Amino acid sequence: MNFAIQNKRILVTQADEFMGPAICTFLQEQGAIVLKQSGAITSPEAPKNLIAECGEIDILIANLALPAPSTRVQEVEEDEWKTVFDALVHPLPRLVRAVLPQMMERRSGKIIVIGSASALRGINRASTYSAARGAQLSYVQAIGVELAAHNIQVNAIAQNFVDNPTYFPTETQANPRFQERLKREVPLGRLVAAHEDAALVAYLCSDAAHCFVGQVFPLAGGWVIR
Repeated sequence: MNFAIQNKRILVTQADEFMGPAICTFLQEQGAIVLKQSGAITSPEAPKNLIAECGEIDILIANLALPAPSTRVQEVEEDEWKTVFDALVHPLPRLVRAVLPQMMERRSGKIIVIGSASALRGINRASTYSAARGAQLSYVQAIGVELAAHNIQVNAIAQNFVDNPTYFPTETQANPRFQERLKREVPLGRLVAAHEDAALVAYLCSDAAHCFVGQVFPLAGGWVIR
């Protein structure tokens, strides 16, 4: 499988969390030059400094994550709301603003957001997390339309039930009750493999994906459409 992304300079945020490790490994196997950023991006100045350090970037992969709270809606406090939005929402426009000048100047670039299908289907006790993920996807749709005229493609993957250590650690996957839940809720009957997710990312990085504008691609083993 070859996605023709050799020598593309691809920045992956939170490269050691969520889908970061699988994405980085897959892109490197495809010959891309992967620039890795680690840790949550909470400082307002961090995105601008990061882009300046990286130099030329062909593709930005905004992989933003934190362990999802499971607070009952009536018990959600201001601190939780702020923490989740500071981790998942606020870094995104800052990253985009920082990388856009170079992409617009050369009239070429891609931005891919690794989001969540929790924004597409209601989940019990996930109001804060779902709201933040929804904000990400709405932002992608809006700027995708706006930036298409500059030959910059912005898209998102809305995933759930994908194998990753942030949301589905080994101990969770080994739990028989979780395996029963998979069979009950996910038509695929299993987690989407990390390499399957990474392959979709690689495709969206490739020139073959120039035609997608502000798209949100559900990747959840059929969970979204049940």
